[in-house]
Amino acid sequence: MKPLKPLKTAVIFGTRPEAIKLAPLIKRLKANPERFAPVTIVTAQHREMLDQVLDIFSIKPEYDLNIIKPRQGLAQITAHAITGLDPVLAEIQPDFVVVQGDTTTTFVGALAAFYHRVACAHVEAGLRTRNKYYPYPEEINRRLTSVLSDVHFAPTDISRQNLLEEGVQASKIFVTGNTVIDALQDILSRSTKYSHPVLEKVVAQKLRMVLVTSHRRENQGKPQEQICNALLELVKRFKDILVVFPVHLSPAVRDVVFPRLRQQERIVLLDPIDYLETVHFMKASHLILTDSGGIQEEAPALGKPVLVLRNDTERPEGLEAGTVKLAGVEKDNILKIASELLGDSMVYRSMAEAVNPYGDGRASERILQAMEFLKGRAQSPTPFNRGTVSQYITANKRDNLLSKEPGGSQF
Repeated sequence: MKPLKPLKTAVIFGTRPEAIKLAPLIKRLKANPERFAPVTIVTAQHREMLDQVLDIFSIKPEYDLNIIKPRQGLAQITAHAITGLDPVLAEIQPDFVVVQGDTTTTFVGALAAFYHRVACAHVEAGLRTRNKYYPYPEEINRRLTSVLSDVHFAPTDISRQNLLEEGVQASKIFVTGNTVIDALQDILSRSTKYSHPVLEKVVAQKLRMVLVTSHRRENQGKPQEQICNALLELVKRFKDILVVFPVHLSPAVRDVVFPRLRQQERIVLLDPIDYLETVHFMKASHLILTDSGGIQEEAPALGKPVLVLRNDTERPEGLEAGTVKLAGVEKDNILKIASELLGDSMVYRSMAEAVNPYGDGRASERILQAMEFLKGRAQSPTPFNRGTVSQYITANKRDNLLSKEPGGSQF
């Protein structure tokens, strides 16, 4: 019998979150050259933060469109991405285009695949708030990508149900878990030791670290001011905490955060940290306040309670499981919920010990098997279910692993 040709798979991404969540998939694609011929294409919608992830995971894109321009708007990103992707897809003629998540690059990648009549596979499909402008523009990017995609890799059953309610065929949806847990395990498996002056200060002074990230468009302006005011009050109330805030490079964020929090006692402002550093900071933290989607998925795998600095989330699984709480963007509400966690050990433990519903480290494996199944080369993968996470944590003795010093833990 004539051997089957490897499936040519174009993986398109442009931002740090996409790169993190696609890195384990790219690694697995390249590890199976008899089955897949991956081609990585970056738009570089983000540049510096994207390059950090490419370096950490040793990804060398075959095509780099480098569309980044100072202060460009969504229309410019969209136009530059589609005109850059069009000739590339015409040249490589892939069997699949793979996109991830909810960025403008995600939507445009799916649109370019449609223009070239190439099957589009959407990783992390089916997340919804059902609010057109929240998050903006991510909610609409997700919906448009779903309409354009031919196969949908939903991280959870809730995401699958969202897609079914929108008319997506059940046969085109695969529940895989989230690839971010695959990426997290990759980082945690590395034996490289890590140290940082801030982490050393936390240990030396026996402080509880509160890690903060906030950068989303809908939180810019007044909401960001409210978040800053809540942080100022928290350090007044709790003398044993150190707030650590890696500040996004966006001027809209920095122009609010730095004037309010610079030189404040027990508040440390950092330039953006890379993914490897982020994992170690999450491990060393006591509590995390964030508007990031990825951290809502990652931190619970490390036993860290998360307060979501948003009024709504497209990741309700964490709320249901008890790993995250919505804190909103009003000072008083943030202060109330954070104070409860910092002041009540029972409330804290109930969140820290809840089971992460987002993955078991095998999402990439399921995705590859599903792609081969669609081409008649494999059986359909067994869907991810939350029960496998409990088994995974028990098998790996999470509490013992996470009690080690930063940089020493391994899965």
